[in-house]
Parts: sequence; C-alpha cells; structure tokens
Amino acid sequence: MSAPYDFLAIGLGPFNLGLACLTEPIDGLNGLFLDDKPSFDWHPGMMLESSHLQVPFMADLVTLADPTSPFSFLNYLKESGRIYPFYIRESFYPLRAEFNDYCRWAAGKLDTLRFGHRVTTVTYDAGEELYTVHAEHLPTGERLTFRARKLVLGTGTPPHLPEACQGLGGDLLHNAGYLDAKPALQAKDSITLIGSGQSAAEIFHDLLTDIDAHGYHLTWATRSPRFFPLEYTKLTLEMTSPEYVDYFHALPGATRDRLNATQKHLYKGIDSELINEIFDLLYQKSLAGPVRTRLLTNTALHTASYDETSGTYTLGLRQEEQGTDFSLDTQGLVLATGYRYRVPDFLEPVRDRIAWDDAGRYAVARNYSIDTTGQGIYVQNAELHTHGFVTPDLGMAAYRNSCLVRELLGREYYPVEKAIAFQEFAAPAGPHHPTEIPA
Repeated sequence: MSAPYDFLAIGLGPFNLGLACLTEPIDGLNGLFLDDKPSFDWHPGMMLESSHLQVPFMADLVTLADPTSPFSFLNYLKESGRIYPFYIRESFYPLRAEFNDYCRWAAGKLDTLRFGHRVTTVTYDAGEELYTVHAEHLPTGERLTFRARKLVLGTGTPPHLPEACQGLGGDLLHNAGYLDAKPALQAKDSITLIGSGQSAAEIFHDLLTDIDAHGYHLTWATRSPRFFPLEYTKLTLEMTSPEYVDYFHALPGATRDRLNATQKHLYKGIDSELINEIFDLLYQKSLAGPVRTRLLTNTALHTASYDETSGTYTLGLRQEEQGTDFSLDTQGLVLATGYRYRVPDFLEPVRDRIAWDDAGRYAVARNYSIDTTGQGIYVQNAELHTHGFVTPDLGMAAYRNSCLVRELLGREYYPVEKAIAFQEFAAPAGPHHPTEIPA
C-alpha cells in the first residue's frame, strides 16, 4: 500500500486550486486534490462576454500570500502575451472568462490535481490516525482509495432553488445554467428573472440588450427594497481583514447570524457601474416608446405553479412593504437565487468526528477546522456563519490558504497577517487613552 498523503483536498474551485498552487513549492508537504469535473471550469453558465470580477487582479490564486509565485495572474498574462494589453486597458478587474482561463492555465502546471474523480465515501482508521478517501474514476469506472492524515473540503456551494420552485417542472433554470439555456429562453414571449445580486443584474442587462430583436416581455423581481450596489468604500473594505474575522468569530452565534442577514450588501450587491448601465440602456430604449419590461422591488416569491399545456408559470408574489399579494404569468423563469452550502453525503461515515452547532452546521474553529480534534478536517467557503461575509471573497482566499498551509505543515510558511486595518472592531480590552496609538 502506498504511503499516505499529508493531506487530501476534495473539490477544485478557485479556493482549493489556490491551495494547490501555494503548496506546490513546499518540500515535505505531500498533497492530492480530487474533483469530479473533467477539467477546471468556474461558473461556465455565467461567462457573459463583458462580465468581470468584482475584485482586483491581486485577488488571484496566490499573490496576496506570495507575490513572487509563478502562479500569479500577472505571470499568466506575461506567458500568454497579454500583459501589455491588460496594462493599456487600465482596469484592475479581470474579465470573468479571463480569470477562468487563468485558473485553467494554473491547473495545467500542477501534477497534484486529479480531475474526473468522484469521492464516494470518507472513512477514518483510528489505529493509524488516517482518513481513507474512496473515489470513482469517472472515465473508466475504476474504484480507488487514497489515504491522508488531513482533509480539506472545498466542494463549493451548489445552486439554490426557492422552496416554491423545487420539483416544479418545465424548463425553469438557475442562473448557473443561463448561457446554455439562453437561445431557448429568448424564443419565449415572456421572461421573468428572480434575484437581487450581481448575477441577476448581468442577466437582466444581457436580456435587455436583445429585447428588441426577440420581442419578449422582461420582468425583474427582487425582494430587496432596492437594486442595491456592492459597498466598496475603503473603510468598508477593511472589514475583509484578519481583525474582522477574529472579531466576528468571537461573537455569539445568534449575533453572527443576525449580522450575516444584514451584511449582504457587502458581498452580494451589484457593481454600481452595471446599475448605471442598466438605467442608461432603459433610457436609450425608451426613446422609441415604452420598453417591454418591469422592475419590481420589495417583491418576494411565495408560490409557483406550472401549466404543461401552455408552458406557463404562474408566480405568487407579494409586495412586502404593502403586504399585497399578486400573481404573474411567465413562460420563461430564471432564478438568480444564489448558492447554499450542503454537507456532502460522503462525510456520513465520519460524521461523529465533526463538530456541529445547534443549527446542524459545522462548528468551524478559527483555524477553519471542523473536526473534534481541531486539526484533521478543514473547510473552504463553508464558514459563512462562523467567519462572516469574507468567506466567499476571492480577496481573502490567499489569507485563508496561508492559514491552512500553516495548519497542514505545522509551521508558518507564508506570513499570516494579524492586523492590517486602521480601524478597531472590538471594544478596547482595558482603559483607553486617546493619546496612545495601539501597537
């Protein structure tokens, strides 16, 4: 039997891919990464031509942990002959398709990645203190086992459908599958979009651009009181910091849940330029007469039904501030309703080794561990309820991976920042003297 790996990572999105890049040069740390996809592909259904990241290029796989890494976005640009066009473009924000290509480029340089491997079960051998990961090689059907001392879970967040739409039938779609469904969607007489974030705005703008060519009626409904922009001021950005994660993690669970419910504009808002572009496009099209579109705020989806004969959805909506119910018929239905973490079924045999909170979620420790020992199983992007809104932020991925490398290696390899913010989030520990500057 082959020697066990120091760690095995399951799932290959940008977060675990960044971990693969950062662990590649470390001697004495032997890891393996498994994913069931045939190759790296990040949200392919939302690769609209003009869409871009909402974070600067420095929030790549490695730079904020190791600016000298050969896996940096700038090195990708240099090797692909595009560094000068990117410089002349004068935008810090890579196109989403460009970032996906960058990740593919990085994945192609690593020999620790195994695509096409679906993990079926994870077990634990207490005698050897090893996890055994059982997997199926999808192209061949071969059953494989891998042993490792530690695990890193990066299985991502699957698309979330509202309860009213689960099992509804018809050809409704989550925004994750938008591009493949777009031609059939635009052949319909009416399209309704439900959602409030960046993805909803990008789809609305895309469909609005083509509305005259296809003649459909387009509705955008959001339960938010407004089409709110992503808050991107600099003192707010300081909340994406080690200090704020420390502060948030130390709060009582009920307080953390309340904060998460009120902080969505910090990470789920719409790019302000896109909001303005939507208004300008509506204004431009209105010159020729009323635009076949409606934008509904404060409007929540409560019920939904589907008529197979007519191919029509009937949506039961409520204007929340007025408490007024009304219905809307539509042929096309796009749900830009986000993503939610789901505990993988393959963890069931080791469920008793995992710490859970009162709500049945991982009790994620500050070091991103979820097992009862605090040093065996770690998570990526599954700790929103314990570490706050920075969890899905690409800009904090390199920091989290630096922490994970320290846990996996047993020592700090990449410097882990302790404090970067000018502001303080918690009350002073002792008497406060205004003339003193905190260390």
